[in-house]
Amino acid sequence: MSTTTPARPPARTRARRATFWLGLVMVLAGVGLLGYAAWELYGTTIVSKQRQQEATSTIEKAWDSGRAEATTEFGSAEALIEIPRFGENYRIPVLEGTSDRALGAGFGHFTGTAGPGEVGNFALAGHRITHGEPLRDLPKLREGDEIRVLTREKTYVYALTSGGDDLIVPFTSVWVTDPLPDNPDRGGVEPEQVEDQRLITLTTCSELFHTDNRMIAFGKLVAEEPAG
Repeated sequence: MSTTTPARPPARTRARRATFWLGLVMVLAGVGLLGYAAWELYGTTIVSKQRQQEATSTIEKAWDSGRAEATTEFGSAEALIEIPRFGENYRIPVLEGTSDRALGAGFGHFTGTAGPGEVGNFALAGHRITHGEPLRDLPKLREGDEIRVLTREKTYVYALTSGGDDLIVPFTSVWVTDPLPDNPDRGGVEPEQVEDQRLITLTTCSELFHTDNRMIAFGKLVAEEPAG
């Protein structure tokens, strides 16, 4: 009785199988990358806009109950931002700190900088793309545009002293959050160098898909109104 060894598939057949599986892996990897990109561009913004609404509702309920500060699941908050140029429905909460969690639900308030209406620099950060993108249209802002900061007691009205895209700096330029920002580039964009001003600073990424630089807009307090 004799035994026979099964014939091995021709080398060409094995190569085709290998090419098929390699191609399948590459297709699946591409689909995964596209899915991740879609999530970053659209999914995070949908989720963040829901968080903005939740935080805004929590803040307003706290004010109605007589408390100036609200504790949200994204951090403590005591202010809302309105920017008329961005539309009458634009109202974004301000969360304390600049953690990913805070920035995923609204503006982040740089810890240690002035509060709304206070002497110094009320410095804020916000995403330009993804995660709710509250400052996507910052380049559209112009000198003189209003930034309205709502608190339980008052509404503080700031007017921009620079356009939204007038100043771009490296992300390491921490001078922009100083109590009185003093541009080391002499002749560059900066607030008027007068002490005891009540300033506001908006910061965001300068490019939509690149994060090494920051776009900066400065403003100063021009009015205080009773809370509406």
